[in-house]
Amino acid sequence: MILTTTEAVAGHRVARTLGMVRGSSVRVRHIGRDVIASLRNLAGGEVYEYTKLLAEVREQAVDRMVAEAEALGAHAILAIRFQSAEVSKGAAELMCYGTAVELERPD
Repeated sequence: MILTTTEAVAGHRVARTLGMVRGSSVRVRHIGRDVIASLRNLAGGEVYEYTKLLAEVREQAVDRMVAEAEALGAHAILAIRFQSAEVSKGAAELMCYGTAVELERPD
């Protein structure tokens, strides 16, 4: 599966657009991580606990989007974007979406 933020893939042509695909994950804050993050906030620098959490949630959202595209028979997902939103206090959603397509190489 080719994943790209661009609207085209070099050396390929879009043979068929299959539609929008998306994946999302909602996560809540974890009290243990929040305590450690608060302590790091006092000292400054990167908050590794949140960096790791966001990396995990991004991967889960992408995996869900890819699974949806594979179910449609897609070869690629174009114009991928990420979006986040607060669902409730202490809970946030990360969504990943793009356009599933079938590709072919031009003759």
